[in-house]
Parts: sequence; structure tokens; C-alpha cells
Amino acid sequence: MKNIIFTLVFLIGAISFSQDTDDFFAKSDAFFKKHVTNGRVDYKAIKNEATALNELLDIASGINVSKSNPKTFQAFYINAYNLAVIKGIVDNYPTKSPLDIKGFFDKTKYTLGGKTTTLNDLENKILRKNFPTEARFHFALVCAGLGCPPIIPEAYKPNTLEKQLKRQTTIALNNPNFIKVKGKKVQLSQIFEWYKGDFTQNGSEIDYVNQYRKEKIPTGAKVSYYPYNWSLNIIQ
Repeated sequence: MKNIIFTLVFLIGAISFSQDTDDFFAKSDAFFKKHVTNGRVDYKAIKNEATALNELLDIASGINVSKSNPKTFQAFYINAYNLAVIKGIVDNYPTKSPLDIKGFFDKTKYTLGGKTTTLNDLENKILRKNFPTEARFHFALVCAGLGCPPIIPEAYKPNTLEKQLKRQTTIALNNPNFIKVKGKKVQLSQIFEWYKGDFTQNGSEIDYVNQYRKEKIPTGAKVSYYPYNWSLNIIQ
């Protein structure tokens, strides 16, 4: 009898979890489709009607995802990060840059996945630490600055995550404004400087970039980094 009760409780919990996560991914998808255009966010519209964003973050606060289901874990926290960034901007809107908001990345706290975290900790202690070989996070996590790869008008979902990460990394690393090549010189985003170890686990930065490039960068190219653009990625 005890085993039957345990099984029923487990099944009910599993169904509830599935419903919560499915609801989160579906509503996140609708939110991003409505408020993101060409890699920019309509912060003003969200500020004027913040109900959907607040509801999403409320749902995200109570969801507990496990590393044992890596695609769900990663997709959940990528979306949660991007939503929390938008929340941080909206709560301080109007602003010209996330850096104009004190403690934006390392002090402001959000409850996501049942844990209280900052944006920095979400990126570095929850995603990067648990999945140290996945450098493509850097092309999906969007910090509200124009220097970041663009935010997409859809949610990251477990069953499409691999395709989405590959697509966004390919787009970024073939964008001449993101990877600036001139002869045997290449200027990389400061993302590659700040997180160099993520990109050099199996070779050089050029080796990593060339995995996704249509036009390969010469192996001996001289690498430098151009300044990051922290201007707000707002719809004009």
C-alpha cells in the first residue's frame, strides 16, 4: 500500500512539474514574440503593462529543475536569465544602459528555480559551473547591451535547445559587426576576452570561431578585442 501511495505522489508531482515547465516555456515564448523585434526589446511597452512579465517570473520562482535533465535545466535558466534582465531594466526604466543601474548584475536578486540568485551567479554558478564545456551560453544570455548577441523573439525550449544554440552561435560568429576580420587581423567581442577559458578548451579562440564560420579566419591571425557596447538594446 505504501508503495502505491508513494508511486501516486511521485506521478502527481511529475505531472505538476511538467505542467509548470510547459506553461513557463509556452508563456515565455509568447512574451518574447510580442516584445522582441530584430534583437531589441520594447521595454516601454513592457513597463506600461508588466503583468505578463511578473507572472512569468512568479512561475519561474516556483519551478525546480534538475541537472539530470540538462536540456530542460539549460533552457529554463537561459529564459529565466533573459527575463530577469528585462525585469531589471523595466524596474529602472527609462535608462540608457544596464551599467547605469547600480548592482544590476551582482546585487539585484531574483528568485528563480526555487533559489535566490543574482544575474552574475545565475550565469556563472548555475549555468557555466554546471556545464563548463558549453560556451554557446554566451550567444543566448543577453545582458541588455547592444554588445551582446541579439535576443531572439522566442523562448529556448528543451526539444529545440541544441538547434537554437547552434543557430545563434552561427549567426553571431558570421556577423561582421561581431567578428571583425581585416586581412590577418581579427577583432573579437570582449566576451572572448572575459571568458577566454570557455572558448579555448579545445584549441584557440580562432579554432572555436572557425567551427561556425563560413569564411574561415586564418589560423595565425592576430587577435584583439574591441570595446563592448553597453548601450541599451531598446526598440527605437
